[in-house]
Amino acid sequence: MEFFNSKYPSTEDLRSLARKKIPKFAFEYLDGGCNEDVNITRNTSDIREIELTPNYIRESFTPNLKTKLFGKTYNVPFGVAPIGLQGLIWPNSPNIIAEASKKYNFPFILSTVSTSDIETISKITDGEAWFQLYYPSNKTIRYDILKRAEDSGCPVLVLLCDVPSFGYRPKDIKNGLAMPPKMSLNNMIQILKCPEWALKTLYNGKPNFETLKAYMKGKMNLRQLGKFMNDTFDGRLNEEKIKPIRDMWKGKIVLKGVASEADIEKSISLGIDGIIVSNHGGRQLDAGLSTINSMIPLIKKYNKKTTIMIDSGLRSGVDIARVLASGAKFCFLGRTFMYGVGALGNNGALHTFEMLNKQLSQVMIQIGCEKISDLKSFLHLKKEG
Repeated sequence: MEFFNSKYPSTEDLRSLARKKIPKFAFEYLDGGCNEDVNITRNTSDIREIELTPNYIRESFTPNLKTKLFGKTYNVPFGVAPIGLQGLIWPNSPNIIAEASKKYNFPFILSTVSTSDIETISKITDGEAWFQLYYPSNKTIRYDILKRAEDSGCPVLVLLCDVPSFGYRPKDIKNGLAMPPKMSLNNMIQILKCPEWALKTLYNGKPNFETLKAYMKGKMNLRQLGKFMNDTFDGRLNEEKIKPIRDMWKGKIVLKGVASEADIEKSISLGIDGIIVSNHGGRQLDAGLSTINSMIPLIKKYNKKTTIMIDSGLRSGVDIARVLASGAKFCFLGRTFMYGVGALGNNGALHTFEMLNKQLSQVMIQIGCEKISDLKSFLHLKKEG
């Protein structure tokens, strides 16, 4: 495999190296959940309760990972979930991941609050990147961002519905990454301990919310930036906010953060094309269900009515096999790709893709599953009671 580094064959290997190379305040922003970090742990542990039944007696085959989603065939059934402040975690990381997504033909979702703008990522991906919209309360800004995404060729708009409030994240509060953010002496000392990160940040420039720069008045200090963010975005979605966007947007729309029957019912009634079952990577509601335990009942009732995808908690190709066997049409990983980039820089996203691809292929060969669409038949159904 062209970019696979055998020294780091697992996500935990990548995470361990990334932790050494990224300043603590930035790594904890990526790595942490909310409150007591209960749900971030549960997301993964509950996925790993899923078991597959192998069928060994059959002819040899090469597994086919290609997956058709919203009219496009991707090389694999997984993509990259949106992450804010990516360039703070590792310099130029949105561009690095976008380049990998183009090379290997898998979807990359750009966040409104990432550190590269819509136009740059669209150019890198030839207009194939998806865009996640944090809902702007200002109508002019809202429709201008949507027009920019449309003009850039964005095929799928992802509406975020699971951030009606900022998650209570103790580590970020200690590190000064709450709104308004601040850079403490302690944070500066952490930067000095990470010379590669510091030099690459100097080379690429101070990370900023590039998509939003056009709406900011001049240079803002940190407090002004915090006020701008609070004044500009309204995280609470409702039907009245979604309807005009559905009417305007000609492409596909996905609602991200759905975890209940009530919300999926509203999504279907509004003509939304699909949902991503998500709990924001365990960063919003520590008392909520894990994503897999939210998704399974929705799959049973709504699988034929809409496209159901999942993110949060997936860390390996084995995890991907588990959630697809449970009925997900597609899945997205965020932290895993960022660990890869933080660990291995420009080759990190390519390495991460090849690692996940290799792991998923091995599982499919092992259990005797030739096509992604057949994974559901290998799910081990546990007896109740």
